[in-house]
Amino acid sequence: MSVNIVAFGNERDVLSEDSQQSSLMWSYLRRSALISEIDSSPSAEHSRSPVTTEYQACVFGNVRLVVHDCPLWDIFDSDWYTSRSLIGGADIIVIKYSVNDKTSFQDLKDSYVPMIKKALNHCSVPVIISAVGARKNVPCTCPLCTLDRRSCVTTSEGAQLAKEFGATYLELHALNDFYIQKYFGGVLEYFMIQSLNQKSSEKMKKRKKTQKCHRVQPPQLEQPEKMPILKGEASHYDSDLHNLLFCCQCADVAFYSEDSSKVVKAHKVILCSVSHVFMLLFDVKSPADIHDPSILHTAQSLFAVEAGAELLTPHGVPPCSAPVRVVVKDSVFCSCLSDILHFIYSGAFQWERLEEDIKKKLKDSEKTEHVLEKVKCILKTPGKVNSLRDCQSHQIKRLYSTSLRLFFNTPVLADVIFTIQGANVPAHRAVLVARCEVMAAMFNGNYLEANSILVPVYGVSKDTFLSFLEYLYTDSCYPASILQAMSLLICAEMYQVMRLQHICELYIITQLQSMPSRELASTSLSIVSLLKKAKFHNSDCLSTWLLHFIATNYLIFSQKPEFQDLSVEERSFVEMHRWPSSMYLKQLAEYRNYIHSQKCHCTVM
Repeated sequence: MSVNIVAFGNERDVLSEDSQQSSLMWSYLRRSALISEIDSSPSAEHSRSPVTTEYQACVFGNVRLVVHDCPLWDIFDSDWYTSRSLIGGADIIVIKYSVNDKTSFQDLKDSYVPMIKKALNHCSVPVIISAVGARKNVPCTCPLCTLDRRSCVTTSEGAQLAKEFGATYLELHALNDFYIQKYFGGVLEYFMIQSLNQKSSEKMKKRKKTQKCHRVQPPQLEQPEKMPILKGEASHYDSDLHNLLFCCQCADVAFYSEDSSKVVKAHKVILCSVSHVFMLLFDVKSPADIHDPSILHTAQSLFAVEAGAELLTPHGVPPCSAPVRVVVKDSVFCSCLSDILHFIYSGAFQWERLEEDIKKKLKDSEKTEHVLEKVKCILKTPGKVNSLRDCQSHQIKRLYSTSLRLFFNTPVLADVIFTIQGANVPAHRAVLVARCEVMAAMFNGNYLEANSILVPVYGVSKDTFLSFLEYLYTDSCYPASILQAMSLLICAEMYQVMRLQHICELYIITQLQSMPSRELASTSLSIVSLLKKAKFHNSDCLSTWLLHFIATNYLIFSQKPEFQDLSVEERSFVEMHRWPSSMYLKQLAEYRNYIHSQKCHCTVM
């Protein structure tokens, strides 16, 4: 037997100078006297940014222990299918956080705990919430005190979260022998024993059931053929936006030095999505909207927009799309502007990488520090103090997918309007060109759309097209139903956005797999119609899976009128791979006839 533990969250102390602090799960595995034969292996989509670390060990002598440690909550934003699979296979869930990281705790409480609850779907999986670390600045409870009460997470806040979740709450002030072995380890091992007892009980019930009758055995029903497995495609959201800076398509900003030599082109919507300084510069927000004098000072001292300065553009492009001329007042900052824009445009770049690039270019520590301080000011959030942690790469990456949402379906900075079903949908060419190759060709080729503000859209509904645009802006997709997912898949195939097509395929498959047989038999949803649409729109993976799904549920679908709509080739495939097979049904009929003829009665009676 085995026990699967899934741990979410980062318990490392952001205020600690110890960057090599061990994780909670690794500390337990190393210190517990019950653990032996420990093995660890990282698993991730990208080698530079591991998503999970898997530990394997033995506990209680011969019980296999598998631990999946997921320190980054980004797995819920970028790969919901994997996170759901991890939670579905968990026997115990551990949620960790640092008591000195109030921001991460708030994200955990508001966003990720509801996601875990939804994925558990009322399953009775034990959950342990662990608050790790000693509070560096314990908040005062005096009502007249002016100290910052939000610097750390209080015991009452953690206990309240555990109460709402129905979880066990633990406070681990240090990762030493007492807290790891006796406190955390004792609770974890108790739940391990409970899980093993439950599995052992279920195993005994199955064994007794199979030993009931030894006289005449019924025909053995083989397992259905394994369904084709669809693997999700890795996100290329960051690289799409970064490539936009290289190609300079649809650029609407041109930065110049004070001697009027052009430096680099950029895009308002991307710059404004990460910086309030650029929001002020391009009139997205007014000084009254941002109650932070330092941001206003940075905008005024670093940049100047030249009024009425427009560049001539070919092919009759409307004047409103001509790049705005911006003068960079700081010459040192201007010399590093290309590196800074590369950092802003790519969530994959690290702050340390930017520091290294600027040091190599300037070769002067004071000038380097000066430029980096300016970058921090540009990325500053109103009302917050600059910190190095706010400039880390994963913060920028999360900022993209959330901040670009602010410009989704709004006329702010929009330079194209789609007309669909009598409604207008504003959008931004820069985002569309970066995320969709079909739209990149449409807006940059010899097509009418390249020189038009109004672009008509045919063949899809307004709601489906809005969901499609939302994916382009945020890299996330949340269909409300199987039919909506199919409509979105058709739209994704129309515009050749393959990753969105795969996401819709996975959603449809997941929903059908979770549908009980009774609901599948009574539903008005036509699986054959889904199969026809999937084939017509070149969704080979989904169409193959649906054929296997119909064959696996043969007794249900063969009774439905839609079964007659299958082609000869499809019917032949279903009959060949049907479950249960016709041979099994024949053997089952013969067995029933035998039992009836023998008139078997209970020997006790």
